[in-house]
Amino acid sequence: MFTEKDIKQIMAIGQKLENVYAQIESFKRGFTVLEIVAPATLGNGIIAFTDDKIDRLIRYYDKKNKNLKIIKFVPASGAASRMFQTLQVFRNKNFSQHEQLKELEDNKEFNSVYNFVNNINKFAFYNDLVAALSKDGYHINTLIQNGNINVILDYLLTSKGLNYASKPKALIKFHNYDNFMRTSLGEHLAEAALYAISSDGVCRIHFTVSEEHLADVKLLVKKVKNYYTKYYRHTFEIKFSVQQKKTNTIAVDSNNEPFRETDGQLIFRPGGHGALLENLNKINADIIFVKNIDNVVPDHLKGETIKFKKLIAGYLLQLQEKIFYYLDQLDTGDITNESLSIIKKFIEKELQIKIPEHYKYFDLVEKAEYLFIILNRPLRVCGMVKNEGEPGGGPFWVQSSDETVQLQILESSQFNFNNNAHKNIFNASTHFNPVDMVLSVYDFKGKKFNLKNFTDPNTGFISTKSKDGKELKALELPGLWNGAMANWNTVFVEVPLTTFNPVKIVNDLLRDQHQ
Repeated sequence: MFTEKDIKQIMAIGQKLENVYAQIESFKRGFTVLEIVAPATLGNGIIAFTDDKIDRLIRYYDKKNKNLKIIKFVPASGAASRMFQTLQVFRNKNFSQHEQLKELEDNKEFNSVYNFVNNINKFAFYNDLVAALSKDGYHINTLIQNGNINVILDYLLTSKGLNYASKPKALIKFHNYDNFMRTSLGEHLAEAALYAISSDGVCRIHFTVSEEHLADVKLLVKKVKNYYTKYYRHTFEIKFSVQQKKTNTIAVDSNNEPFRETDGQLIFRPGGHGALLENLNKINADIIFVKNIDNVVPDHLKGETIKFKKLIAGYLLQLQEKIFYYLDQLDTGDITNESLSIIKKFIEKELQIKIPEHYKYFDLVEKAEYLFIILNRPLRVCGMVKNEGEPGGGPFWVQSSDETVQLQILESSQFNFNNNAHKNIFNASTHFNPVDMVLSVYDFKGKKFNLKNFTDPNTGFISTKSKDGKELKALELPGLWNGAMANWNTVFVEVPLTTFNPVKIVNDLLRDQHQ
């Protein structure tokens, strides 16, 4: 299948030949449909704490974090092109001035170009846009009055001005303060300073960034770091990594043969956000907070975010303490039927894992071994918000091949909607995963887990695209918080919708929580 030239290309990007063959087999074989049992709902997989319990867990976190190394991990790789897609479509239609005005008047919905234009002075990047236009003799109000909207969009989206359609979200100005504007990256620094300080007083943040944006993101950090250091009186340690080329996956044609460029080169494509497991696996910290780059709010609304970040971290530390205690017991062989019964109850009640019926037929040693394997895994506590129609992953009960039933975050692509049971389970789901989680990646002896050992490789998926007029099939790796963490111990906690404020399109910045 591969020539000597192909093999050199494969080796040059750090891939192993056997992995590429395995990817092609995945195209041929497809992926196994998961045994999805039920949606996780309040009281059945999702925990809601009383105000008193929330306060106790926050105090517990504030006490324990004084001895911990903490890192905030922010996937920030993507360009903001989707954020400006509505504006791009409008700009590319080449309307006459009359047609353009009619299009604006015909659609005045929240996500419309009309709403963008009529509220343009409310965006944090407004002054930058005005300055870019002024350099070339344009006045923004005159352009709006005359219906020259495309000129404004050119200076917002292209290299004529701010070039926002080609920048990552990390560099987009999100929020307007009295005397400065703050990017989404800046908001992450401000937020982390309020809950993610390590025992040495350092605030550590790790951003995953696309290679083409790395220099610009580093430049921004260099400009603003001193401000945050002085304002919050903490040292910031900010690191970056890029999605590694060795995580790219080969593309194939409709016959599952390698898809090639016109010059014969193989085509490799980014393997989706699941590829960031490689980046996450290199981070060493007692606690890792994970949050998306676009889910931030201005300072006056950060209180709820901080409160529930500390809550899920406090709960993780409380669970971890019990897990380590029970693992020590099992490791020393200090076991009885009574002690195993206590551990089993903890696993079922607090880790929300349903142990299979055949467990009762195991002897004492087999039971101890089974419980040890269940406990000795990475741990994550995930915030869940009520679903109000957002696309993306949700909380579900999944049965593994050994009949253990546990919690996982699943994407809609992991459901077979031709299967009525799957369709009903998906439709009965009540909550949504806002990528708000805290992770523990060390075992009870202080050794770092190899996170690649806890993935489910069968949870990748195949998408169909086109290139040069031909069908191309692309392979995405198991998603970072989906299949890549399928075999972690996973706990879901309800958090309020006020902690979920993503900016998926530019007009989201007009919502009250971003003003």
